[in-house]
Amino acid sequence: MLECSDGSFYTGWSVNPKKRTVIHNTGQGARYTRMHRPVRLVYVEELPDRSSAQKREQQIKTLKHTQKENLIDQARLDLEDYWKRTPGCCDQDIHIAPDAINDDMIGKS
Repeated sequence: MLECSDGSFYTGWSVNPKKRTVIHNTGQGARYTRMHRPVRLVYVEELPDRSSAQKREQQIKTLKHTQKENLIDQARLDLEDYWKRTPGCCDQDIHIAPDAINDDMIGKS
């Protein structure tokens, strides 16, 4: 889940949430996030497969804003630990050329 500059939340799924966050911040992501940049990653769930991730995405999208805030607070994933556990990318170090973006990076099938 991303928190947008206006405090709203954007929920999606990705095989690489860190890269996906960068893509959103470069204006290559969803239309909604292009209008509400910058965004920051505030919540991640690791699920076993694409189908499970898409189902969970739909569940989260039905939650009210305060329920999403509670979800973030309850799980309070230590994002610093997440960044450390997934080497090879961080929001300050990665630069992605627009022509290098593919459907797997942005969660499209």
